[in-house]
Amino acid sequence: MQILFCLCSLVVLTLVQWSFAATADQWRGRSIYQILTDRFALLEGADLNACAPGDRSYCGGSWNSIREKLDYIQNAGFTAIWISPVNQNYDGPPTPYGMPYHGYWIADVTKLNARFGTAEDLHALVDALHQRGMYIMVDIVVNNVMSTSKTPDYSSYLFKDASYYHPYCPIQWGNVSSEQNCWLGDDIVHLPDIDTSNPEVIDAYRAWVADFVQEYDLDGLRIDAAKHVDVSFWPQFCNSAGVFCMGEVFGDENVDPVAAYQGPDALASVLNFPMYTALQSAFFIPGDNNVSALVDVLEQSQAKFVDTTILGNFIENHDVPRWRSKSVDPQSMYNAMTWTFMTDGIPIVYAGQEQYFSGAEDPYNREPLWPSGYKNTVAYTLVSELNAARNFLVSNKSGIDWASAPTKVMTTSPHGIAFEKGPVITILTTIGSPGRNGTNIAVQTGYTPETLFFDVTSGGFGDGRCRQWVTGSAGHLDVQYTRGGRPVVLVRADVLERGDLCKDEVGWAIIHYEQSDGVSRRSKKWSLVGTVICAYLSSLYLL
Repeated sequence: MQILFCLCSLVVLTLVQWSFAATADQWRGRSIYQILTDRFALLEGADLNACAPGDRSYCGGSWNSIREKLDYIQNAGFTAIWISPVNQNYDGPPTPYGMPYHGYWIADVTKLNARFGTAEDLHALVDALHQRGMYIMVDIVVNNVMSTSKTPDYSSYLFKDASYYHPYCPIQWGNVSSEQNCWLGDDIVHLPDIDTSNPEVIDAYRAWVADFVQEYDLDGLRIDAAKHVDVSFWPQFCNSAGVFCMGEVFGDENVDPVAAYQGPDALASVLNFPMYTALQSAFFIPGDNNVSALVDVLEQSQAKFVDTTILGNFIENHDVPRWRSKSVDPQSMYNAMTWTFMTDGIPIVYAGQEQYFSGAEDPYNREPLWPSGYKNTVAYTLVSELNAARNFLVSNKSGIDWASAPTKVMTTSPHGIAFEKGPVITILTTIGSPGRNGTNIAVQTGYTPETLFFDVTSGGFGDGRCRQWVTGSAGHLDVQYTRGGRPVVLVRADVLERGDLCKDEVGWAIIHYEQSDGVSRRSKKWSLVGTVICAYLSSLYLL
């Protein structure tokens, strides 16, 4: 009887562990909304005017206030959130850099940050997300703790003796050993570097992360400063966590040093900093309009990363300047953002991006969201449309494995780029908002003439969603920019008819007819008026 009880307990434990283990395959089709807990929302009755980013102080956001604003996130189509670290932080007198409202100045990683709520509050947030079918990714800091001294009292940390830390040394950037063993921070705020090669540290971290993920039923981890830890640490750590791990490997357009951190002997995923850098080169206005940078990074990435379809795509986060602080044209953001949704990888939108926030360096890129009024801006609408398209494409209804399909560049020009991913053709431009007569991007698709597509977004113009596009006599598409540089996302009609996206428009355009040989086939037919409209839109791009 006792043996039977033990076997049953083992089965139950296995099922419990399986239930919270979200894998890379499950994350591949998700889209993520990134939140700094302190800056996303306030509870009812709080002072909405009491948060100046330059003060670097706590503003009052909490896990409960996130939970109360989940409609705003889900209505935009996001299927996951990433929240800032939940663990205990430094809580002494204000430093010259303010207080750790951001959550990255770790004290004891095994305890929660009471500034953001209780264990019950965190459980309630996770439960609310799971009831909506959404995932939660929690940011964690493993590389270091925080101190106001080079000789800290280690007794307040998880690792309570100096022998568990590397001796103090300033980082020599570009030297991998120094970046992994020396201390981040500076002479004002020190970040003592934990020796993650120490077997006792490894065992303690593995035990902690297993308990942490299971206790709060987490779906994924975003790992801060992952490149400052020896890569061999990560497989055993993430195996113990049992969930998808996405690491921050800060870098530029160089693919190799970032790609080294993805794989079976490293992390499942990393943030795609090389593509982030290339997107700036291509789409910033004013800027280089260097579309070839996108192609180069994409080709290198597909050759050197283990799996580009689970990389974290972004154009903003809390560590880099807001897009709008560097690029004056909203259409530049719309096109860059569309790339992050429609190419290989998991799209990530940083809270405030959809509200046109323009803070530059830290702390001004960490603005509170509530002054925006959570408006349904054009950018918010575009994000919603991109999510709707992506969520359909990765769903069972679409009948395809779109998320795993590789991105293929179809054409580039001085004005933009067209690429294909499964039955979707996306055409992006670098020209910005002003209309340009005679400016076009011509795409040779490889499809037969009169293949029917629908543009599944309004491209940031607020109108024109679900417009028909038809390939020409040679299978080509021609996008002209008489009203400016909106992105175009074309999904093949026979795929769309399987779901509700553009349902009414697709329904009248596709009919069955019986061919003379008696075989029932699907054909693209429309009225004379529809033909004229499609031809007019495809040739003049009147929006």
